Amino acid sequence: MHFPLYIAKRYLRSKSSNNAINFITIIAVIGVILGAASLFIVLSGFAGLKDFTLEFSSIVDPDLKAEASIGKSFILTKDDISKLHDLEDIALFSKIIEERVAIASNDKNYLAVIKGVDEHYQNVVNIDSKIDQGNWLDQKSNQIVVGWGVSRNLSLGILDFTKTVSIYVPKPGKGQITSVENAFNTVKAVNVGVFYINEKLNDTYVYASIDLAKNLLNYKPNQVSALEFKLNEGVDEDAAKQKIQAVLGDKVILKNRAQLNDALYKMLNTENLAVYLIFTLVLIIAFFNVIGSLIMMMLDKKRSLSTLFNMGATIKDIRKIFFFQGSLMSIIGGFIGLGAALIIAVLQKTFDLVMITASLAYPVAIKVENFFIVFITISVLGIIASKIASVRISKSLVRNY
Repeated sequence: MHFPLYIAKRYLRSKSSNNAINFITIIAVIGVILGAASLFIVLSGFAGLKDFTLEFSSIVDPDLKAEASIGKSFILTKDDISKLHDLEDIALFSKIIEERVAIASNDKNYLAVIKGVDEHYQNVVNIDSKIDQGNWLDQKSNQIVVGWGVSRNLSLGILDFTKTVSIYVPKPGKGQITSVENAFNTVKAVNVGVFYINEKLNDTYVYASIDLAKNLLNYKPNQVSALEFKLNEGVDEDAAKQKIQAVLGDKVILKNRAQLNDALYKMLNTENLAVYLIFTLVLIIAFFNVIGSLIMMMLDKKRSLSTLFNMGATIKDIRKIFFFQGSLMSIIGGFIGLGAALIIAVLQKTFDLVMITASLAYPVAIKVENFFIVFITISVLGIIASKIASVRISKSLVRNY
């Protein structure tokens, strides 16, 4: 094996007497370099977009969330609360009540989701950082905080007492509705803040105190829709889930951040896979140049190959020469491409070379796994291309010179 590898290195460094072959070889190497660099840049760009997208939702997503396994709510007993407080893995937890409601202000109506939260909610998630106007609500009040989309659609200002905000929810029951007043529970509220997280959340959520939500929905004092947990630093998430599940039993389903955003994660991962496959197809096309370059090199080196064969080298050894040459060409080109791509990614992160808007740079995330993905892809394709080209070596080729 040392002999074919030695000759392959010599062939890789030496120039052919035929300038056309040298040109084809240079084009092949440049194709590998650009392919590797493009693939890494695109994967880094999508990693940056993924982190950028999830950054907003993760601000209002807890470490863990317990939702009702049956129906929309469950009963949280005093014993449950005591046991949860005793768990060392939990830093804090907040009681949540969620339900779809109708909101009316003057002559405008809007469908939204009310989220009643207790006094611990601000410490479980970092909601304060996303209050764009006004302030967070006070407990034991009829104050609400709405998203930008809700505020825009209802033309709601901050502490605008000239506009009455009414929140409606259908009353549970059976039989024919005799009047609109008897069909809905209603509370009057005042908007004290506007948050900005992302388009979906801005258009959907209205935050209120948990007592307001209980009164609106006629919930029992110990009835909740969910519990949101903040875990202590360094706690094993799976172990914490098992302990919480043991306390609350089968009446809840526990979800982490990834599971809470399952559809978003699937969409982002699918897009990432699709882009990877598209650029891998481009790389496959680029490696046809490598195959062509190796075949041209074989024809150019027929005299040398015949000499090697007459000196005792086997056809298998000669095939290995071009297999190693093609593999080395691919691996070296891949390393150069990765180096160039890394420099471009660092420059983008440092100097914001490409902008999405005037104030927002295109996000880029440099991840180690993307290095391995690109390097393995280049290596595998290079080995396959080298194998395809090297099998063209035959006895008739080296004998008939």
